[in-house]
Amino acid sequence: MTNRIKELRARYNLTQEDLAKKTGVRRETIVFLEKGKYNPSLKLAHDIARALDASIDELFIFND
Repeated sequence: MTNRIKELRARYNLTQEDLAKKTGVRRETIVFLEKGKYNPSLKLAHDIARALDASIDELFIFND
């Protein structure tokens, strides 16, 4: 699975720390997500999508 978190985060001029605060996680979690080293829970995926005004499908790309 890949994602567009970094790209969409830049759209709103949010730092990793800003996004972490909006979603209630540590900055390191955002770092790992952006690098593709962590798969979020459905709740976290939803919270990130909401913070970035995107759908989960826009944010995460599921590779077969």
